[in-house]
Amino acid sequence: MDLQIALLLGQDGVVNGAIYALLALALVLVFAVTRVIFIPQGEFVAYGALTLVSVQAGKVPGTLWLLLGAGLVVAAIDIALALRVGNRRRLPAIVGWNLVLPGAVAGALYGLDLAQLPMALQVVLALAVVVPLGPMVYRLAYQPLAEASVLVLLIISVAVHFALVGLGLFFFGAEGSRTPAFSDASFQLGTLNVNGQTLWVLGASFALIVALYAFFGRTLYGKALRATAINRVGARLMGISTTLAGKLSFALAALIGAFSGILIAPITTVYYDTGFLVGLKGFVGAIIGGLVSYPLAAAGALLVGLLESFSSFWASAFKEVIVFTLIIPVLLWRSLTSHHVEEEE
Repeated sequence: MDLQIALLLGQDGVVNGAIYALLALALVLVFAVTRVIFIPQGEFVAYGALTLVSVQAGKVPGTLWLLLGAGLVVAAIDIALALRVGNRRRLPAIVGWNLVLPGAVAGALYGLDLAQLPMALQVVLALAVVVPLGPMVYRLAYQPLAEASVLVLLIISVAVHFALVGLGLFFFGAEGSRTPAFSDASFQLGTLNVNGQTLWVLGASFALIVALYAFFGRTLYGKALRATAINRVGARLMGISTTLAGKLSFALAALIGAFSGILIAPITTVYYDTGFLVGLKGFVGAIIGGLVSYPLAAAGALLVGLLESFSSFWASAFKEVIVFTLIIPVLLWRSLTSHHVEEEE
């Protein structure tokens, strides 16, 4: 290996690590707020990329029907509960979020010439289809068992993962797809050639991380999520709705996942099940951060990206094994240095 190859591998590792860092941050956020190990995070990556592919091809994406169906089910459940307890003031919000919003997205997809839209608007439409699925998945699968043990919530995550993978196969088929690059520009930095898509991935990832930092540090809802992550009981006593916190954390996780899928779609072929492997690598980064530390999770995800890149050069057949083996010494070290804490009843 010479310096030129090392630089190319390092560039590839940093780009992949930036995507893994976003997913790791989303996994840490969801676990801290809801105690859910969100295995289906990767499915939102595939849904975001393949939904954009459908929009750019001028087709209505199959995920729209999932959005409409899930919204209808959530609305029926919440309306019935609101009427049972006599809380009619919630009805407009329930109808608006679960019926009117998906209906407006469907109207836009059917009323516009999708293939002729600017790429930025196509991305917005793809996000508008996929992101609302996050809170809906939380409402249907996790909220009824929000106080269950972490193991039960993990089993639910596995079930949701298989359900979303099967739906992805039904909506998009078994063939992979790509999207056009955001930019065809190319820059020469010494002996290293950097293309515009690499800069888009790095810049967008950095911008999203900064936006999340500002959200948690500057906004009321962000501070409420932080409070819920630190102490669920204390947050509830202070009037913070843990249900709202759960829905908001899943909405952010869906946004990060779908946006990550849109970023990687021009540089790799995305299949209906591609997101699972990508999400697992983000999970390794989150484990390095102990599922509690955002900076450590991001640093761990960058390490995963670099390790994967250099492993593909030295032992390409075993690169996945090498990446996932990284989790063993991390867990061993944490088991030896951490004290056992009984789970909150």
